[in-house]
Amino acid sequence: MHINKVKGAFFLLIISLIAAGIAVYAAVNQQVETRHREQVESDQPDTGEDSGIEEISRAEESEESRETISDTEDKGTDVETQPESNGEVQSQITEEELTGQRTAEILSQMTIEEKVAQMFFITPEQLTGADNVTATEDSTKAALDRYPVGGLVYFAKNLQTPEQTRSMLQGAQDYMMQTRGLPLFIGVDEEGGRVLRVGSNSAFGVEKIQAMGVLAEQNDTEVIHTAASTIGTYLSDLGFNVDFAPDTDVITNEANQVIGDRSFGSDPSVVADMAWAYRKGLHEHGILACYKHFPGHGGTIEDSHNGYAYSYKTLEELKEIELVPFQSGCDKGIDFIMVSHVSTPNITGSDIPATLSRQIVTDLLRQEMGYQGIIITDSLNMGAVSEHYSPQEAAVMAVQAGCDMLLMSDYFEPSYSAVLDAVADGRIREEDIDASVSRIIEAKLMESVRESEQ
Repeated sequence: MHINKVKGAFFLLIISLIAAGIAVYAAVNQQVETRHREQVESDQPDTGEDSGIEEISRAEESEESRETISDTEDKGTDVETQPESNGEVQSQITEEELTGQRTAEILSQMTIEEKVAQMFFITPEQLTGADNVTATEDSTKAALDRYPVGGLVYFAKNLQTPEQTRSMLQGAQDYMMQTRGLPLFIGVDEEGGRVLRVGSNSAFGVEKIQAMGVLAEQNDTEVIHTAASTIGTYLSDLGFNVDFAPDTDVITNEANQVIGDRSFGSDPSVVADMAWAYRKGLHEHGILACYKHFPGHGGTIEDSHNGYAYSYKTLEELKEIELVPFQSGCDKGIDFIMVSHVSTPNITGSDIPATLSRQIVTDLLRQEMGYQGIIITDSLNMGAVSEHYSPQEAAVMAVQAGCDMLLMSDYFEPSYSAVLDAVADGRIREEDIDASVSRIIEAKLMESVRESEQ
């Protein structure tokens, strides 16, 4: 009985194990089949309802993208303004770079003789040896072939009528462009008041502009701007491109006569503002401006036309008043600054005219004040220079001081040769000549651009 019970229990255990094994096998087999079916379905394209939903979603996203693009296009003016603005900036940068490259190319093709000639800004009489030049004739052209000077300055005696003046100036300009591919600076003193080479001649039929000191009494820079624009209009029409104006001296000595009403007054900030308004008026008509007479002629009693003229101020004192308008011009980019022949013994320790002093021209104006434009001497035939230095000495000393251009050097040919000799023997470095001529060329290239835009 007991044995039968054991056999029965054993039999039931075997049955249970077999049933459990069958159940496990069925479960595993179902899991394998499910995985296989999923794998097969994933290898086939989606064509079911889920796929359709995704396609609709992508279509909606595409439509939203098109709407976004459409909105952008509708606002095209606003969106495109910035790239155009960036393009203009880039264009300006590129233009400056191209001007620099062109300047370097022109300079590299010039002989030392041609470079030095560019540094002289002289009268047509000094160039040709004639008594009075009123036309650009073969003698002028031959002289320009031999000495391709940087500029010619004309006075009232050269200017007879509008037609004669246009023909003379255009003849010189055209010849230089044809033979050298580089324009001439063609300059004149046309300040207003008692300094009018054109306006003082009724044959030209132009408005005679009052002295700047008189106009400045209205305390309105627009009055100065209008006056300068009037001057710029007729100078441009005649063929000039440089006006040795405005007078930027600050009057600090009421006894001063050489400057007087040529100045805008005794307030340095007013002088600075009015001088820049004057420059704007000239620039509107393609005329380059020149601040003068650095480091200030408004405090002298003497006239440097006749001999030494002195400013006994220290550098610190000059910075407080006289140098204010010139520093403003340096900061804003005035085209030329003319250095005077005023002696500053409390700065230089001697009677040397400012024009010939490296301490004034290079150390102060170029380096300390940061001027990057063209530094030109006052006329080298004035008494403050001519009574104490030979033309050759003055020319060499002015270049050694750091001047880029030499104005109206008497005995031009000996002065020109003296500078060449100084380069040859090392008293003047050719790299300094190159720096000066680069400034001259660059200004001429930019002036050509301005003329072409008018």
